Amino acid sequence: MTANTAKTAPFPFDAVQTGITLAYRNNNFISDNVMPRVPVGTKEFTWNEYSTGERFTVPETLVGRKGQPNELEFGYEQKESSVKDYGLDDVIPNDDITQAANSGINYSPVGHATEALTDLILLDRERRVSNIVFNEDTYATGFKETLSGTDQWSDYDNSKPREQLLEALDKPILRPNILVLGQTTWTKMRQNPTLVSSILGNSGQQGTITKEQLAELLEIEEVIVGQGWVNVAKPNANPTLVRIWGNHAALLHRNRLANTQRGATFGFTAQFQNRVAGQIPEPKVGLRGGMRVRVGESVRELVVANELGYFFKNAVAG
Repeated sequence: MTANTAKTAPFPFDAVQTGITLAYRNNNFISDNVMPRVPVGTKEFTWNEYSTGERFTVPETLVGRKGQPNELEFGYEQKESSVKDYGLDDVIPNDDITQAANSGINYSPVGHATEALTDLILLDRERRVSNIVFNEDTYATGFKETLSGTDQWSDYDNSKPREQLLEALDKPILRPNILVLGQTTWTKMRQNPTLVSSILGNSGQQGTITKEQLAELLEIEEVIVGQGWVNVAKPNANPTLVRIWGNHAALLHRNRLANTQRGATFGFTAQFQNRVAGQIPEPKVGLRGGMRVRVGESVRELVVANELGYFFKNAVAG
């Protein structure tokens, strides 16, 4: 067989490792709550962008005794997109696997590698979603503002986050139902006297509020706080950890029933098939060879209605 006709077998993903990666959860990550996953049948897909105006333009609805109802056709613009593959490998010497099996300890180097690779893939996704949601360029004109000085919610003497949030909630044509915050923003907000006073009914100088209490005050479904960290240092340099979700805030309309063809929502994540994992012999590693472990997924984060969100840049002092 010539080099031009040789075929490479697909990577053998297996049920055990795939089960591990599917079961793995990092509770510090919020991307699936902010931009929920929507299944797509192929790696390339289309999604429909509906016209906002026609849903608020009243047609003639009166029907005569022998007339026919006015017939409408809702227009939309069909857009094309495709998922991207994200994956990582780890190579484990067979000596490590053998010693773990003989140690009497319930530990699998392959299973551990699968979990570690999954965590890093999800960390990368968390950063991608944060870069979308906490980016002022994502939002339509009139649906974003930058806070500074006494307007920032970390200024406990002058800021008015309650009024600003309530006013922002009324601007999108579909009211936002989630508030996304970075941990730094939330730490400052939950101590802000105007919010403490509104919720706890005291002077506002003592106490802190919960996410559930703030959601009830704003009449939204959920307050979501991103707590994750990421190392931004160059390879082999001393780690420099920063928050994935910065000192900002975003109000978003999230529709968990929306998909690529119908339903209004700020954004979603198209996902082709499930996350996969597997292992394959790697003979060039160590004296006795090893195993190559691979984890990956095929997804694409999309903002499909940027007028269904409102962004506060620098909500608190960084």
